[in-house]
Amino acid sequence: MFEARLAQGSLLKKIIEAIHNLVPEINMEVTSSGISVQAMDSSHVCLVFLELDAGAFDPFRCDKNITLGVSTANLLKVLRCAGNEDSITLRAKDDTDSMEVFIENTDQDRTSTFEIKLMDLDQERLGIPATEYDAVLKIPSGEFQRITRDISQFSDSMVISCTKEGVQFSTAPSTTEGSAKITLKDGAVMDKKGEGGVSIELNEPVSLTYACHFMGFFVKATPLSDKTIVSLKADRPMALEYPIGAIGHLRYYLAPKVESE
Repeated sequence: MFEARLAQGSLLKKIIEAIHNLVPEINMEVTSSGISVQAMDSSHVCLVFLELDAGAFDPFRCDKNITLGVSTANLLKVLRCAGNEDSITLRAKDDTDSMEVFIENTDQDRTSTFEIKLMDLDQERLGIPATEYDAVLKIPSGEFQRITRDISQFSDSMVISCTKEGVQFSTAPSTTEGSAKITLKDGAVMDKKGEGGVSIELNEPVSLTYACHFMGFFVKATPLSDKTIVSLKADRPMALEYPIGAIGHLRYYLAPKVESE
């Protein structure tokens, strides 16, 4: 038997909103420590990795490890029925072919029950090696979303370059639509309250190019977190993380474009 109730159900809705365009089908791996998801997009260029700690749910019950294969589109249809103040409970019996979703609003004494058919998905779970990155950037999520939007207007590629001077986001040199270049210095403050600054940890200068197509999907996770953590290393996939408070994190991995592209 598996049961997990999230009092702030809107978080789960935001998570699925952020990944459903990239991964239409996912395996939810449930263990006593929580819920995790690992899935690749159809082109096998990017990887979505989600971890939600068992302590974020009340109650959380997992009698034995279980894998729940679901359509993210179907799950999102159900979650969109929940209001911002509603709690969401996921429940599945052992050896079942469906998962139940309960949406509850205690103020209105209203409960909705949905059933989602499970899928038998053959998805390989990859090992993600620990990596010492050349540069780790912490940027307010709203600012990173704005940068991605601005660069995407002029190019289908974004170049991220980190030096001791700061970080620069720019269009690829081959663009014919025009060009854009945005530079942020370490310690830059992004709002009037003095909060949400830019932090850069630099081990080695690095300059890598990424597809704006995918970056546009990633920033859909902006509502989940005040900050975005961008980790870069030459010849390795970028790790783009959105911490979700004390609940867990959503992380995207994206391979850089090579020069021949």
